[in-house]
Amino acid sequence: MSTLSGKVQTVLGPIHPNQLGYTLTHEHLTMTFNCCYCLPPEGQEALSEEPIAMKNLFWLKQNPYSNKENLLLNQEVEAIKEELLFFKAAGGGAIVENTTTGISRDMKTLKRLAEETGIHIISGAGFYVDATHSRQTRSMSVEQLTEVLVNEVLHGADGTNIKCGVIGEIGCSWPLTESEKKILQATAEAQTQLGCPVIIHPGRNSDAPFQIIQILQESGADISKTVMSHLDRTIFDDNKLLEFAGLGSYLEYDLFGTEMLNYQFNQAADMPSDNERIKTLRFLIGEGYEDRIVIAHDIHTKNRLVKYGGHGYSHILTNIVPKMLLRDIPQKTIDKILLENPKKWLTFK
Repeated sequence: MSTLSGKVQTVLGPIHPNQLGYTLTHEHLTMTFNCCYCLPPEGQEALSEEPIAMKNLFWLKQNPYSNKENLLLNQEVEAIKEELLFFKAAGGGAIVENTTTGISRDMKTLKRLAEETGIHIISGAGFYVDATHSRQTRSMSVEQLTEVLVNEVLHGADGTNIKCGVIGEIGCSWPLTESEKKILQATAEAQTQLGCPVIIHPGRNSDAPFQIIQILQESGADISKTVMSHLDRTIFDDNKLLEFAGLGSYLEYDLFGTEMLNYQFNQAADMPSDNERIKTLRFLIGEGYEDRIVIAHDIHTKNRLVKYGGHGYSHILTNIVPKMLLRDIPQKTIDKILLENPKKWLTFK
């Protein structure tokens, strides 16, 4: 604990928080997402098996979880390395890599990418949603799960000595399962022991973030060191958003670049555009929450990469920041969102 206090732990070891630079708080650099495969619309079944090609890029944008190849981001290490260099050239400094147990976390690849690009990579400890939990994970007690999380931060993950620097993204479904609840309780206990940052993937219901915060609070977590992800696909009502913001977590808008007509995981929800995301950020800033906002792209499928016609990891810096300025969000506030807030969150107590 004493050696990590005041530091940020990257896959190459602890650094001073001032070394981070502009930080994306929710990305994936190597993962598989076939746990969340969706059947394609009727009559389009053949597109599930087709390779990614120019002729189906628009279909992929609308149905990203229905093409099997698209779900294997871990096949694109060289393309991702190139994109990290684009991100660095655009002014980027660090990425929080949210891949956890169950979706092909690859600590050795993350270390290599950090070494070869100079980007600070902070890896996530823990477990994704219940659908990816092993029988062994489901049978563990809260105490055993806590030990796993602590070990991944203090000693290394997946049989390596490469250490995680954040707990999460901790995956939660709606409704929350018993296994997921135990992992939330273990997350709170591990955070209490380590003084570390935590990041949560909430279920796709506007009540899910509230339920999760309540469980974490009851288990002794530090909500001020916790990020609630994916708010742009979860809470759409302004009054409810302000109610949640009052609970004290970081508010993450992390689907920048994702614009689609039908959100496959929740057809009732209208996925916002990037312009609408910026409008929501302005609303939160106007309500006094600029110290609690973080942003990212949550790249987790191949079609989001520049190689396949996507926006890539530089989209926020090259496209969103200029639009934020155009919409009267001052540079000092942008620096809070991309620099100061991630730095405060990622620093061990």
